[in-house]
Amino acid sequence: MRNHRPRATTRMLALVAVAAAAAVGLVGAASGDVPSQPAPQAAVRPPADPATFATLARTPLAVEGLTGDGQGNLYTAGRGADPCPVWRIGVSGGDLTVVGSIPAPCSPAGLAFDAAGRLFVADGSEVLALTPSAQSPPTVAVFATGVPGANGLAFDRNGRLWVSDGGTGQGRVWRVGPDGVPVEMFRVQPMTNEVNLVGGVGGVGRDPRTLPPGTVTITPDGRSAANTAGSQHLVANGLAFTRTGALLVADTARGALWQVEFDSSGELRSPTGCDTTFTPNTLCLDAVLVAHPYLEGVDGIALDRAGNTWAAVNERNAVVVVTTAGRVLEYARNQPDPVTRLRNGGPLEFPASPFLSGHTLCLAHSDGSRRDNVPNSAGEVGPSLPGRAKVSCPDQGLPVPGLPLPIG
Repeated sequence: MRNHRPRATTRMLALVAVAAAAAVGLVGAASGDVPSQPAPQAAVRPPADPATFATLARTPLAVEGLTGDGQGNLYTAGRGADPCPVWRIGVSGGDLTVVGSIPAPCSPAGLAFDAAGRLFVADGSEVLALTPSAQSPPTVAVFATGVPGANGLAFDRNGRLWVSDGGTGQGRVWRVGPDGVPVEMFRVQPMTNEVNLVGGVGGVGRDPRTLPPGTVTITPDGRSAANTAGSQHLVANGLAFTRTGALLVADTARGALWQVEFDSSGELRSPTGCDTTFTPNTLCLDAVLVAHPYLEGVDGIALDRAGNTWAAVNERNAVVVVTTAGRVLEYARNQPDPVTRLRNGGPLEFPASPFLSGHTLCLAHSDGSRRDNVPNSAGEVGPSLPGRAKVSCPDQGLPVPGLPLPIG
């Protein structure tokens, strides 16, 4: 099934193309592989007709994470079943194929492959691992424990796994070595906390109830104090490494990307401890790469070979690109319904995790009930529809292919 998305403007596509083409040489210089001749700059033109999103699969369970291998396959994991299935699907389409299982209780989030072809899955306070197989789907093994709120996953160029705390709002990011032992490396400054949300005294961060009426969508679904108050308190969500070794962290609450730098030995170089309100290992605001209203509610992120960052902004039902020049451009967003003015009808239905397979951008849609996706009964998937969630890709290729993972 194919759904129409908003027409991209000529100016926006031109900016993406120019930024992507110009950045190819910069990335090569930083990584020590400068080409002997300038990289070709192919002309990129907007489509004559509005581009469409192709739904590769409707999933019978909720999904959040999405990753892929080097053979053109995507992987995601269903939530809330016994066991939770790990699925494979081709970028060109096809059936969902079970290639692994996660024992209940399970609520898998981020996924990432290591260089040996093992698939790692964030689930609750653990990171699990398996080698996908359609012939004999394995049960996952526990790789690491002691990572509460484990959500985003990414491997650095030394093969170490990094894990974000995308569940508690404390902004923790851990590094996990081959032994599976996590070490908390830093924290992202919190924006809102549970003390403020439930009306207690004290607390650090911005209480959204003090904002002007109409600026926050109240979604009292009863799942948590944060959702009931219409607040967002997650500050460490999606993770992605650049080719120069910096770690990008998606900050859902701020609508920002942090860029964290390390020295040659892999130790933290970005400054910490600027505000004594927070733990001593909390990043200073100097590490914020970009903050923008278009990024409010940003979830997963992925990089192309030029260094542009592609972000799934689920709370706005949008896909945003941050160019190497620092421009924040809206690549796609749902059109408002002509009657209700709501943007919950698709094709973007709370996109959570982008993955770049060559020139193809693919997304997992978790159909969460927040902000632009309220109520989540509209669109192609949802609680009362045959498909609970979906994986989709736009039919328009990106100007520059995705950065191969894991980073070598």
